[in-house]
Amino acid sequence: MSRILDQRILLLVISFLRSLQSTKVLSEWKKCGDRECETAMSRVQATTDYLGPDCRYLNFKTGEEIMVYSKLSRKNENLWTGSKGKDFGYFPKDAVKVEEVFITEEVEVLTKETDFLCLHGDKYTFE
Repeated sequence: MSRILDQRILLLVISFLRSLQSTKVLSEWKKCGDRECETAMSRVQATTDYLGPDCRYLNFKTGEEIMVYSKLSRKNENLWTGSKGKDFGYFPKDAVKVEEVFITEEVEVLTKETDFLCLHGDKYTFE
């Protein structure tokens, strides 16, 4: 009986730690094509397969095209934000090559809490 209880406690701890990870602020600043970050900055092509660590990240396969909407700056310049079909999320800039640039003059803006939420089904979840 105590073994089952120990396993349940361990699962709760793991679940809690994963929840904390998926709300971690990745950077306080980002660069965008406009102040609302609604304009696509560029089109890139994946040079490698990528599977992100949690639901905030965009997963893709080599050769897929991604539209870039923002780039984290200052603290974490390695991550860009983009979409592939209906999927949207962060990915490492080193996993893609730029195919076409739409915006050459970038605007730096503060990130928002909602920039780092996971989207599950039709609801945003604060974990």
